[in-house]
Amino acid sequence: MTEYRARFDADIAFVNGGGLHAEAFRLDLPAADLTEAEIGELLVRHLGLTLVGSVRLTNLEVVAEAHRGSRGVVPEPALAGRTDAAHAPARGGLVDLSHPIRAGLVTYPGLPAPVITPHLTREASRGVYAPGTEFAMDLITLIGNTGTYLDSPFHRYADGGDLASLSLETLVGLPAEVFRLTDAASRGIPAEVFFDRELAGTAVLLHTGFDRHFGTPEYGHGSPFLTEAGARHLVDAGVALVGIDALNIDDTESGGTRPAHSLLLEAGIHVVEHLTGLERVPVRGARFTAVPPRVEGFGTFPVRAFAEVPAAAGE
Repeated sequence: MTEYRARFDADIAFVNGGGLHAEAFRLDLPAADLTEAEIGELLVRHLGLTLVGSVRLTNLEVVAEAHRGSRGVVPEPALAGRTDAAHAPARGGLVDLSHPIRAGLVTYPGLPAPVITPHLTREASRGVYAPGTEFAMDLITLIGNTGTYLDSPFHRYADGGDLASLSLETLVGLPAEVFRLTDAASRGIPAEVFFDRELAGTAVLLHTGFDRHFGTPEYGHGSPFLTEAGARHLVDAGVALVGIDALNIDDTESGGTRPAHSLLLEAGIHVVEHLTGLERVPVRGARFTAVPPRVEGFGTFPVRAFAEVPAAAGE
């Protein structure tokens, strides 16, 4: 069978500054008809680069030539789904990734804050129950977009699955892939950032550090977001969930377009916004959980999001 390699010059820029230039680089190809973008992705995987912002190839030529063993041409089999004893991780620590909800909390500027009122006070309950027995029952009124919450397809699409329809397998114990973007030079998170990893079935967690502004006026402006190209790449990669520790998965300053929501939710990929504490989760190896209540005809609701960190990573 004929094998192919690409020859090219390359300029790679990173989202946190700096770059890499290569001349007359050669790379194994799985086929001869790959696009420039696909070859760029293979290059990132071969070099094991992280936080790539862009890849530009010039003088590109595909030639019939025997492979030399480039990494990433044929992905290694994923072990994410293995549950046998040999691959079962030791129980580690739990990292809470949720903001607490309280009366008056402003999550997203312009949306109503939660209101908490008593239905039955402890004092009033003393006339209902036996002596020495008392309870408190409270009412909370809140919009689904409060605190750390999950978006289901119904949030964006009238015929999409609501909260009650979501499978627990897509919400519990997902392999977590954390991307460190706290020093990114621009707000938009591009597709190239994700080229260095196999992401099928994972929870992609975008650690921007913007959660430090949560609950302040600064949180409503200049937030990082996932670009349309980035969202499309994650859809094609088959991820299960995408989470971000910022105001929105989309650019809220773009005039109302919401390409990331549209692409991800159309593909049945859950979106979790307003995470916090991602700096405590390792880049790889943790398991992510975010489960909303099973509410019919509802698209988004607060979750208790958390990561289970392997024992070795938590030491």
